[in-house]
Amino acid sequence: MDDVQVPPLRLVDFHNHFIGPGCPLTNLDRVPAPQRGRWREINGLLANPDALVASLDESGITARVISAPPEFVEDADGHLPPGLCERINDAVAELVAKHPGRLYGLATVDCYDGESGARELERAVNGLGLRGVFMPSASGDLLPSSPEARPTLAAAAALGVPIFLHPIEDPALFDRFKPFGRLGVRLTRGTINSAALFAIVESGLFEDYPDLRIVVTALALSGILLAGTVGDGAKLCGDTPASMRRHVYADTTGVHPTILRCAIDLLGADHVLMGTDWPVVVEGAVPRRLQEAFAACGLDADAQRMVAGGNALRLLTAN
Repeated sequence: MDDVQVPPLRLVDFHNHFIGPGCPLTNLDRVPAPQRGRWREINGLLANPDALVASLDESGITARVISAPPEFVEDADGHLPPGLCERINDAVAELVAKHPGRLYGLATVDCYDGESGARELERAVNGLGLRGVFMPSASGDLLPSSPEARPTLAAAAALGVPIFLHPIEDPALFDRFKPFGRLGVRLTRGTINSAALFAIVESGLFEDYPDLRIVVTALALSGILLAGTVGDGAKLCGDTPASMRRHVYADTTGVHPTILRCAIDLLGADHVLMGTDWPVVVEGAVPRRLQEAFAACGLDADAQRMVAGGNALRLLTAN
């Protein structure tokens, strides 16, 4: 009997960044001189819609979820120019509308600016059709548990859209870890991503907003693992807290069997999203590498479909 042909997986990459043309990028001012050449290339991709669309076919990815990190466009004091979030959201919505099913957009708002952030999120979702919101893990001394961030969190829960809780280079942590070079940068960003998630859990925001859904990067997996060691009788690799199992999703930030297996063990296959961090990381041969990771982890067909794209699409179209 002939072999049954299995249809290829639909790959939805949740972790991608795009600013769009006409929005001044300021990140080079904070990049060490040896890395500026690489970041000039990244910035060129961040502002190039044709490169973004072409990357789908080049990588074998079905769809990308795009977001604009405020740290790429903020001024030296960490502030966003007036009206810039609106311009970015308008541009992202226009591009997404030209490529339905291939691009999905997350809103850019000032998440730590009280009601104004919530109002722009409501406009971006209800008026522009964007499907979630990008939230930096911190803003100065503020974490997502701060009163200034609560309106945006409440709006996301009410609108039924996910929050992509993204790492930043926290200044205090960066000063402490910068002797470790690029590894120190990852340690900085992973630590603040975990701290932001802890702030949400410990402040009771999941209880206040039962429909709140948070996506963290794989850099926060160490924090989720640590959360499972707290409590009476906790084991070294203890159970992930129930609130995290319900409300938290993690992306793979690259395609590696160890990261994938850890995320699934901690959160479940239904709470893991494929993500590459394009264009900061340009992944080649993604379908093949993802299938190899699935095989190494022993995932069945249902789990593969969920991680490859099903979970992302469910988050993006839930409401």
